[in-house]
Amino acid sequence: MATATAPALNKRIGFLGSGQMAEALARGLMKRGLVSGDHIACNDPNPARTNLFKSFGATPYESNADVARNADVIFVAVKPQHVAQVLSEVRPVLTEGHTVVSIAAGITIDKLVEAAGPDAHVVRVMPNTPCLVGETAAAMCLGGKANADDEKLVRTIFEAVGKIYTVDEKLLAAVTGLSGSGPAYVFLMIEALADGGVRAGLPRDIAQALAAQTVLGSAKMVLETGTHPGALKDMVTSPAGTTIAGVHELERAGVRAAFMNAVVAATDRANQLSKM
Repeated sequence: MATATAPALNKRIGFLGSGQMAEALARGLMKRGLVSGDHIACNDPNPARTNLFKSFGATPYESNADVARNADVIFVAVKPQHVAQVLSEVRPVLTEGHTVVSIAAGITIDKLVEAAGPDAHVVRVMPNTPCLVGETAAAMCLGGKANADDEKLVRTIFEAVGKIYTVDEKLLAAVTGLSGSGPAYVFLMIEALADGGVRAGLPRDIAQALAAQTVLGSAKMVLETGTHPGALKDMVTSPAGTTIAGVHELERAGVRAAFMNAVVAATDRANQLSKM
């Protein structure tokens, strides 16, 4: 990921909940020079988390309302069952100048607006865990009074820790099934490739490193060349060679269909959870 210095964001950032995803966002924004620690406010029931934020210059507050009073962008980074409660706490102090960004899975725009108020500028974001290493694949949708300025602001924030795309809310379940759950599929694939290397005689540490680096390099080729993955696959598969023999086994096992089915199954479950 590029590390060029970006212009300062000139916004105060507040986190309602200071877990790992909030920490990743805060550190990413600071690393890119978009905000400094003294422009970050937070609250969390776990003192260890607020102390961690304090260690890099953020200011912990006793209440969620105080976080909102000292922030322009408010990240709702609590577990889904707590979202309505924390939004009800900040609702009385929300102004036209606040952008409320929820990263809570399964909480719809309608539920967010109901809790934050009809005049709130609400943005729902579905990130994924590679946010922790600055490589998230995220999507967002707008709600309430959120406008193009809010969209641009949220895009700037998440591009500090990866990529983000704007979609209709009805597609966020598919985003969840693909990129939200996707790291688990890829970790499973890396583990399986490493197991194959061990079965073929490689030491475990070397097999795992080779598998992970292979996935990283292959992903970069797709992103940086813009070439269709099928064409890149064909570049590796020589006639009667080793790779086509391996690809044949993957096709025989239905791996392609299995990945497709995994995305669809996770999407269906995301849709079910959003209606609960």
